[in-house]
Amino acid sequence: MATTENERRATSIERRRLPSMPAFVADYLGMALALAVLLVIFGLAAGNFFTLTNFRTIANQVSDTTIVAVGMTFVLIIAGIDLSVGSVMALAGAVLGTCMVRFGLPLPIAIAACLAAGIVCGLANGLVVTRWRLPPFIVTLGMLEIARGAAHLVTDSQTKYIGSAVGVIAGRGLLIPFIVAVIIVILGQLVLSRTVFGRYIVAVGTNEEAVRLSGIDPRPIKLGVFVLCGFLTAIAAVISTARMEAADPNAGAGLELRAIAAVVIGGTSLMGGRGSVVSSFFGVLIIAVLEAGLSQMGVGEPTKRVITGCVIIAAVILDQYRHRIRKTPKP
Repeated sequence: MATTENERRATSIERRRLPSMPAFVADYLGMALALAVLLVIFGLAAGNFFTLTNFRTIANQVSDTTIVAVGMTFVLIIAGIDLSVGSVMALAGAVLGTCMVRFGLPLPIAIAACLAAGIVCGLANGLVVTRWRLPPFIVTLGMLEIARGAAHLVTDSQTKYIGSAVGVIAGRGLLIPFIVAVIIVILGQLVLSRTVFGRYIVAVGTNEEAVRLSGIDPRPIKLGVFVLCGFLTAIAAVISTARMEAADPNAGAGLELRAIAAVVIGGTSLMGGRGSVVSSFFGVLIIAVLEAGLSQMGVGEPTKRVITGCVIIAAVILDQYRHRIRKTPKP
């Protein structure tokens, strides 16, 4: 009976924070409209934008970022942050490459070792954050350095070329990585919106102290979120390594910033308690289309970064206004 009462209280906290279903639909339509506007603009401005090759390239390039963004969405919803995902992806990929190239292990065992590396990194982040109540920013910043250094140690600072033995996972034009990413987005949204674990995540991000006072220990929830983020990052490492057919210790540089930017554009609150996996996916697509379109228009890399940064800031400002309007009581 006590457990049922605790779940009911946590659910009530979550419902006060999550927007209603019509609001979710409005968010999705708004993100889809923004994406459609970008497609129209670049389709008119760049003659070769609407080509199958271009869209296939975009789909393959966003797969690993999308998967990491799913994990980052969960982390931000609990009012945390994970700056280590880029380095963890490099380390997990390095483990995969080393297992196959140096030790001659079969692909399934190498993938299992890769996933284990991501889980261990996520577990370390979660344990330090929950055990010593340290800010996730500091903890994951330390893991960023640890994992990157470990990736170089594992590979001797050399790219491990694996070849088609791992490249088969990428599907060679079949968009398998993108399909896997979409499946993970769907599963992530279902976990967030349809499970008790998802409700607890939102409740912890909304008011951790209220969750604690209701008799629910938030530490296992936060630990589970960091482990999940590490696991998803390792899956992204498998896809990235398969696409390049090599394990690069410098892989994933800047991935944490891209993932956070996509999640923020998708409307997930940096203060916790509010977010959507599907909206984060739209954020990834918007950034990818924006960068691809600017590249085809001949815009230089510095200008692209300036424009992308302005879009991120504008998205956050618009999201804040939208959230204030929702909180304003109707007369």
